[in-house]
Amino acid sequence: MSTPKKSNLGRGLGNLIAGGAGNKPAPTPAPIPGVTTSTPSPSAPVGILEVAVGQIVPNPRQPRREFDDHSVKELAESIRAEGLIQPVVVRKVAGGYELIAGERRLRAFKLLGIKLIPARVLEVNDAASAVLALVENLQRADLNPVDEALGIASLMRDFKLTQEAVSERLGKPRATIANSVRLLQLDREVLGYLTKGKLSAGHAKALLGLEQASHQIQAARRIVEDDLSVRATEKLIHQLQAARPHDRRRKVADVLADIQKRLTSHLAAPVTVVRRGPNGQITIRYVGDEDLRRILEKLGLKGD
Repeated sequence: MSTPKKSNLGRGLGNLIAGGAGNKPAPTPAPIPGVTTSTPSPSAPVGILEVAVGQIVPNPRQPRREFDDHSVKELAESIRAEGLIQPVVVRKVAGGYELIAGERRLRAFKLLGIKLIPARVLEVNDAASAVLALVENLQRADLNPVDEALGIASLMRDFKLTQEAVSERLGKPRATIANSVRLLQLDREVLGYLTKGKLSAGHAKALLGLEQASHQIQAARRIVEDDLSVRATEKLIHQLQAARPHDRRRKVADVLADIQKRLTSHLAAPVTVVRRGPNGQITIRYVGDEDLRRILEKLGLKGD
């Protein structure tokens, strides 16, 4: 009788969250409130089980918005050849299980048509489940900065957590959390470049120095088209910031010149418009009393 193949499911299970087949074990995250790994109970088993793929529902707080079909196919082939190295992580919910970590692994099993998947079952509340899902994705290098920022913002909004509280749960400096959430202030087009990897988080951080969305978009397009480095981008932003006061003064001058031109045309008389800070002066020149009466009539006034 042939010797059964040794299961490889035990490898890397020391980590609370698994990265996926072929990944190096990720650092163990800081203890997360709401996570229980006590002795299994009949109502909510905790441990490694084989769970029906069809019983697992997606995590509604999955921070990753986009999944690369090609990478899922590659993972499926790896699982077909080597087996699943690390199980998915789920929690018990009414009627089945809710996925906490392992979306790509679950998709790969569905692609392979495998009905049962090894799963680690945890007893966790909603907040802890969301944190675990975000931690698992943050430990993967391919989570884009926008999904990371949206995940952090979701934690803060849905569970009324401060940046300091999120910092403690994710094991990241508070300044890192603050900078991540700030990225969501960027224009939607700029966020699109960031999501697709055309801009880095460093580029995005520099673009935050521009207040107007139109200026952010123009700068972002130039960065993408010219393939500017982060250092070159910072230099570009400094140049644009220095030019803005001059642009505003020029815009005011253009507006005043247009007003002066229209008044001159409307009154058929020389008009001068001068601005001094928030105040200004409009001068209308006339020649003789008849000309003055004509101008007053143009202004809707009757001359005596």
